[in-house]
Amino acid sequence: MQIFKFFKLLFVVLLVGFAANAQTIKTTVSGLVLDSKSKAPIPYANIILKTKTDQKFIVGTITDEEGRFKLVDIAVGTYTISITYIGYLSKSQDITTGNLNAFLDLGHIAIDADAKTLNEVTVIAQNTDGLSDKMDKKSFNLANNVSQVGGSVLQAMQNLPGVTIQDGKIQLRGNDKVAILIDGKQNAITGFGSQTGLDNIPASAIERIEIINNPSAKYDANGNAGIINIIYKKNKQDGFNGKIGLTTGLGTLWERKENLPSIRPQYQATPKLNPSVSLNYRKNKLNTFLQGDWLYTQTLNRNEFASRTYTDGTVINQQVKRNRTTTFTTVKSGVDYNPDEQNSFTFSGYFNREKILDRGDIPYFNASLTQRLRLWQFLEDEVKYTVTGSAIYQHKFKQPGHLLNAGFNYTWHREDEKYFFTNIMPTFTGQDSFALLSDEHVADFNLDYIKPLKQGRIETGVKFRRRTIPTNMQFFPGLNSPIDANAGGWADYKETIPAVYGNYIFENNHVELEAGLRFEYVKVKYDVNPNHNTYQSDGYDYARPFPNLRFAYKIDDKNKLSMFFNRRVDRPNEVDIRIFPKYDEPELLKVGNPTLRPQFTNTIELGYRLNWKKGNVYTSLYHKMINATITRIATQVTGNTILYNIFQNAGKSYNTGGEVVLQQELTPWFSFNTSGAVYKNTIKAFSVTNRYPIPTVYSMAEESITSGNVKFNGSFKFKPSTQFQLTAVYLAPDLIPQGKIGSRFSVDMGFKKQIQKGKGELFLNGTDILNTLRIHKNISGNGFNLISTDYYETQVFRLGYSYKF
Repeated sequence: MQIFKFFKLLFVVLLVGFAANAQTIKTTVSGLVLDSKSKAPIPYANIILKTKTDQKFIVGTITDEEGRFKLVDIAVGTYTISITYIGYLSKSQDITTGNLNAFLDLGHIAIDADAKTLNEVTVIAQNTDGLSDKMDKKSFNLANNVSQVGGSVLQAMQNLPGVTIQDGKIQLRGNDKVAILIDGKQNAITGFGSQTGLDNIPASAIERIEIINNPSAKYDANGNAGIINIIYKKNKQDGFNGKIGLTTGLGTLWERKENLPSIRPQYQATPKLNPSVSLNYRKNKLNTFLQGDWLYTQTLNRNEFASRTYTDGTVINQQVKRNRTTTFTTVKSGVDYNPDEQNSFTFSGYFNREKILDRGDIPYFNASLTQRLRLWQFLEDEVKYTVTGSAIYQHKFKQPGHLLNAGFNYTWHREDEKYFFTNIMPTFTGQDSFALLSDEHVADFNLDYIKPLKQGRIETGVKFRRRTIPTNMQFFPGLNSPIDANAGGWADYKETIPAVYGNYIFENNHVELEAGLRFEYVKVKYDVNPNHNTYQSDGYDYARPFPNLRFAYKIDDKNKLSMFFNRRVDRPNEVDIRIFPKYDEPELLKVGNPTLRPQFTNTIELGYRLNWKKGNVYTSLYHKMINATITRIATQVTGNTILYNIFQNAGKSYNTGGEVVLQQELTPWFSFNTSGAVYKNTIKAFSVTNRYPIPTVYSMAEESITSGNVKFNGSFKFKPSTQFQLTAVYLAPDLIPQGKIGSRFSVDMGFKKQIQKGKGELFLNGTDILNTLRIHKNISGNGFNLISTDYYETQVFRLGYSYKF
């Protein structure tokens, strides 16, 4: 097949990944100098660091009154450290610093009394420039992503290596079970398993995005595909400073596909507006910060044309057109207080309000489009509120890098949703509606301890989470209503998770090792309205260990081999088990399943990294083994054309693939970054029963597909302070529940120029400038086949300005 040849060639020529900003770790070296006999500390001993090859002086210090010393910001390299004190011999000791640890503790250094002999202590450091100096993550600075400046975080992510976007959800290596964090913590904006808010978070508010494909035991066990951590901007410069910005734009400049007859127009020339401000004041022991964003946007959120064919010969042609208007307000503020060098406190608050108005039309026609069978028009009025409060305490022991962190985080999230339907049939018109109110309360407490060692560190900690979600959904049926009013009522979701973890990190000249174990107990109770016509109260609990192992062998300063193993879990989110039918489409209903259970995943990965001057490449091979795979299954009830799309545990599945990421600076004015991925998704044969509205059995034979993606990013730098970027993304056909999704291709471009002596910045960019991105699906079920293409808004041009002061 052509796709196999294409991806084989891809790996041969190493046509690979998006730009990753290598972060070089600066090391702090510390220790305690003692008298070898009395064990008394020796104050004011001289500590001198020189390069080993030419004995060039690097830095010096003296021990304090307790005999402690530290050397900060030590770059990678090989050094000689000399510890001298009048009346004592110098102490010699070989020590290796590397790229995994920002702190290196030499421990107790005992020196003998004598004034004549001088020995040397050698410090050896390893230089490994590359995609990331750490084993566990890749980090991407959004300021360098010129083609996506002014867009949303979700749009910016689609250019990152291994990341794809499908149905508004992020996938890592073809898997959507991704845990999304904000500043290292789960947040209701990105959801505890959901990602609904990402398309409205302005990229201008974000400093960087971290991708963690193989999380260690210190992270929550949820998310088998990995973790994406979104880091908000936070300034800590002395005095008063800040940044203001304004972005505007237009999308859907022309109609990509004409509406079916007799419905309201599609949105065109959709406006975008995003003013933002970031303020910071730092003086002495206090640092305060404030960040605010307001986003207004109109979007042709969905414009899907579909044809359903049933085994009895019935053919239905339909269109789902959704015009969306969104306002998104975010305020993030806090204070850092450092009463002394050993203790610090951070108090922060986060407020968000998201207002969504959807106006939609769904016409249904016969096969020849000569007869309209039905017109379903709707208005969705939805408001979401999120409030988060955090308190963090950090104690720094006298040994640098020796830390105790304690934190408490509370989140309240409200979903207030109202749907109004007009059901226009050939013989009558009905008015239907429903109202949903859901409040989410999440309290997290964590305690973490970090202890630097001579060649590594240990990390351990505990975490406790309590999460409750009371939900109420009321249906208001009209004339000849198709709504199932008996499926409404109330439901209460309750989740309790205590967890404990331990990590050991070791590093020397050739070996990097991290071994960890997380143990968590989960108890979920889901109480539902006893009058519900299908479901009853349910829940589950488990107590499981989640180990992780990472091993790397450094062949030399340019070559490194690595191996990863971890076990993770994907717990159903509350919306996945929610008992109420969702009427976004009256003939394709989404319903939760309270009998849904977690899926567990074991992952093995092998990696190789090669560094050279002004470039590097990372290649990996991985295999994921998934039990109790969570997927949506659509079934038809005999004699009815409605499809019921319900989450189920489908049994075993596998995800096997490879990824290559390359970056290279060819000239001072041009660099490029490319990535390529090939993976095979396999779902073993299974049989399930959709219980709503009546038990319906569905069986599927083994399904498998080989897919992948290629991404290219070229950056041109011109004087003075001008940058141009071109990005191209190709996604191969892929496997989706009960079918396949077609290939996708898009090209983005961006232009950025610094003005006003570097304080001001102008940018102009466009996404999907060729207007080629569209979503094509082919789905088959028990007695039906559905083929659809979504011509939703993908092309947007933006102009923006920001000023730093």
